[in-house]
Amino acid sequence: MKTEFTGRHMWAVMICGFGVVIAVNFFMATLAVRGFGGVVVENSYVASQNFNGWLSAAREQERLGWSAEAVRQAGGNVRIVTTGVPGGAEVSVKFRRPLGQPETIDLGFDSVTPGEYVSSVPVPAGRWIARIEITAADERWTEEVRIE
Repeated sequence: MKTEFTGRHMWAVMICGFGVVIAVNFFMATLAVRGFGGVVVENSYVASQNFNGWLSAAREQERLGWSAEAVRQAGGNVRIVTTGVPGGAEVSVKFRRPLGQPETIDLGFDSVTPGEYVSSVPVPAGRWIARIEITAADERWTEEVRIE
């Protein structure tokens, strides 16, 4: 038996269709907000003027061949293992929160073994972005890593 397609049927189709669209929008917005690191430049045009300088600095860092890996240990101290860095290098790290109130911590690191450095002060729990700066002789290397 066939039933007639009435206004009520059309109303149900419209409500369900828009409901799906709204649900998908809320889902996508939630993913975007949770995944956004929160770092934005004040003025994108002014920042773009420095872009070529940033590229040349990145090439210069690659030429050094240095690398560093940061890991938060169980007690909260951060351990940094470096590769290719000459002896006697100084390591400093500036920690900042990726979201919320701006909170920064500047830490110096003590050399434990050649190529391995440990923070003298524990870092509070949570998500951090660590800006690692290594200085040896006249060379300077910088990288940002996420620490959970």
